[in-house]
Amino acid sequence: MTDAKRPLPDAEEADTRAFWQATKAHRLSYQQCRQCNTVVFYPRAHCTGCTNGELEWKDSAGSGTVYTYSVVRQSYHPFFRGLAPYIVAWIDLDEGPRLVSNLIGVDTPDLSLIGRRVTVVWEDHETLAVPLFALA
Repeated sequence: MTDAKRPLPDAEEADTRAFWQATKAHRLSYQQCRQCNTVVFYPRAHCTGCTNGELEWKDSAGSGTVYTYSVVRQSYHPFFRGLAPYIVAWIDLDEGPRLVSNLIGVDTPDLSLIGRRVTVVWEDHETLAVPLFALA
């Protein structure tokens, strides 16, 4: 491993502030439009379905399935270089959002990962927590 620190997002950015504040309490949040019910993720100021600005925050249970993934075998960022090889996965949460995260705890990835059940695991930092996923 390395002493390099994980690069973290700006927890005070206007559109994503509520999301990152929720992660600190280990809540995985997403938005849903009050007008057309479109599920919105990543956080933003307007609906991607109808462009309405009435988005409601909801919490996910943190469970889902692996949609697809890639194994990163080489990285130039010092933090990620120390993790290689690591898995970057698209996760379909049960509530509807699809997000990108790391899939941890898998030593030998193969195509059987696609469709597998996963659950959120939290990596705590001072101002936020990073949602990672492990096989359920």
